[in-house]
Amino acid sequence: MLRLLHIEFIKLWNNRASKVLIISYFILLTLISLVAAIKFDIGPIKFHLAELGIFNFPYIWHFNAYIAAFFKLFLAVVIVSMMANEYSNKTIKQNLIDGLSKWEFVYSKFLTVLAFSAISTLFIFVVSLSLGLAYSDYNELGIIFSDLEFILAFFLKLVGFFSFCLFLGILVKRSAFAIGFLILWAIVEQLLFGFLGWKVTSWENAKVIKSFFPLQSMQRLVDEPFTRLSAVQNLGQQLGEDLKFDYAVHWYEVLIVLIWTAIFIYSAYALLKKRDL
Repeated sequence: MLRLLHIEFIKLWNNRASKVLIISYFILLTLISLVAAIKFDIGPIKFHLAELGIFNFPYIWHFNAYIAAFFKLFLAVVIVSMMANEYSNKTIKQNLIDGLSKWEFVYSKFLTVLAFSAISTLFIFVVSLSLGLAYSDYNELGIIFSDLEFILAFFLKLVGFFSFCLFLGILVKRSAFAIGFLILWAIVEQLLFGFLGWKVTSWENAKVIKSFFPLQSMQRLVDEPFTRLSAVQNLGQQLGEDLKFDYAVHWYEVLIVLIWTAIFIYSAYALLKKRDL
C-alpha cells in the first residue's frame, strides 16, 4: 500500500502543474485564518468578523468545513490531470507491463484520493483548533470537541468528490474535458431537480430525490452554517422568520456518499478492465 502511494506522490511531485496546484490549495486553506483579521473601523461603525462568533467552538468546525470545501476544485484538477498524464505519457501501459495489475493501478489512485482527503482534513482540523483557541469565547473541553462530525463529513465529502473526479479522469482521458463534464453534471443535476419538481412530482419529493444525486449528496453532508450564527438568528426573529434548521450530519447522508464512492471506484476499475490499453 505504501509502495503504491509512494509511486503516485513521486509522479505528482515531478509534475510542475500538479505541484503548483497542490501548494496553492493548502495556501488557500491557510488563508481561512486571515478571515479573523478582517476589521473595519469607520467612525462609529466598528466591524470585526471574529466578533460575530464564527470562531467560537463548536461552530468553527462547521464553518471551516463548509468554507474549505469550496477549494476542493484545485485538487480535483490535480486528480483528473493525474489520470490524463497516465494516458498521454503512456505510463499506465508501462505500469501494467512492469507487473502492476489494473486493480492495483486503480487502488493506487484511490489511495491518493484518501491521502489528499486525510491531509486536507487534518489541515482544517489544526487551523480550526488554532483559530478557536485564539478567538472562541468557549474553551471547555466538552464544547471544543463537540460537533467534530463536521470534520468527518468534510473528509467523506472530499473522498466522494475526488472519487468521482478519478472516475471521470479514466472515462474521459483528458483533464479539460473531465472538468467540463464535472461542471456539466452539476448543471444536469439542477436541471433534473427542476424538471422533477415542475413536471413529475411535488417540490418536496423532488428535494428528497435530489438528495440521492452524487454531487448533491456530497454537498448535503455539510450544510450552510451561516443561519446558525446568533446574529442571523436574532435578525430572523425580528423579521418573524424561523431560521432553525437541521444542520446535523445524518447516518443516511453518510451512507449515500459511501455508496456513490464505491460505485465510482468500481466503475473506474470496470472501465479500465474492459479497455484495451
